[in-house]
Amino acid sequence: MGEERSQAPRPLLTIPKPQILRGTLLLIIWPRLSSAGTWRALPSCLRYGRASADMRWPKRGVENAMWDAEAQQKGVPLAKLIGGTRQKIACGVSLGICETSQLLVKREEELRSGYQRIKLKIKPGKDVEFVAAVRCAFPSIPLSVDANCAYDLKDQAHLKKLDDFKLLMIEQPLQWDDIYAHSKLQRLLETAICLDECINNVRHASAVIELNACRIINVKLGQVGGHGSARQVHDVCRGCAVPVWCGGMLESGIGRAHNIAMSTQPDFTLPGDVSASKRYWDEDIIEPEVEVAPDGTIQVPTSPGLGFTVKRDLVERLTSRSKRWKRGAAASMQSNMEPAILGQTRGLQDVPK
Repeated sequence: MGEERSQAPRPLLTIPKPQILRGTLLLIIWPRLSSAGTWRALPSCLRYGRASADMRWPKRGVENAMWDAEAQQKGVPLAKLIGGTRQKIACGVSLGICETSQLLVKREEELRSGYQRIKLKIKPGKDVEFVAAVRCAFPSIPLSVDANCAYDLKDQAHLKKLDDFKLLMIEQPLQWDDIYAHSKLQRLLETAICLDECINNVRHASAVIELNACRIINVKLGQVGGHGSARQVHDVCRGCAVPVWCGGMLESGIGRAHNIAMSTQPDFTLPGDVSASKRYWDEDIIEPEVEVAPDGTIQVPTSPGLGFTVKRDLVERLTSRSKRWKRGAAASMQSNMEPAILGQTRGLQDVPK
């Protein structure tokens, strides 16, 4: 613990506790959505000061479900409804930090599976030598690294060594909230910086582009708050000729299906972290499960909505608690309850099953 305290906090995903997520959904999002009368008003009716960070995650779930429902009602694939143009998407894969010999074996396995881009996680002490070993063994593969905020600007000379390996990108080398420091580092590097943890909305995307803090942006659907916000980020990047790609967050099949749809938009030109279900799950909650073709692509579904069927019996078996209510009842729940979401978790354990 003593060693950890010497480092600046790094909230890599900044996902609120389950109680906060559940309370935000039950006591703020659903009542406001019910009062608004249309789910399209969801972004504007959730502008709520310091609650906005906690709202981003449950809002994503609700909003994306509504996009899926609308696509089904209109009889079109979700990808088409949100402006997608691709029939298949290119896939990459991310490998965690491990010993060099294990890393080379894993790398070869993933390449045999067809993945078009390999990403290595790095941190101080496990970076240049690891990347050098992989690049030596595989001189021509598209290769990138992800630092997950592990470095400081004082490490710029060390990070400069990564220019020797012709990397596709260095993802989030510095602190999650330090756009300015990334702009200084990018001027020193030949390799493109990709920002990830810095991008929570379209304002952040516009800022990093204007400051030249990166040349690539990673869009995570949950982190930016759903398809509406993701499309805004996409459009800003496309207008500035900044390529984007889809980042993964260990999603189940439903989240993975939404990532597939998002990745069909025109500016998603780099292989994303959308991989096969079997890489993470013995049994996914959708059918058919997501599969990667030998050429490293995933076929985009053409049936209405997400294009996958949810295994409701499996979801029921895995569900620990649930809540059902009518529209009018949802609106009445909001009265004087929102302060509990903003800083308190006490009492949220009592949400009815």
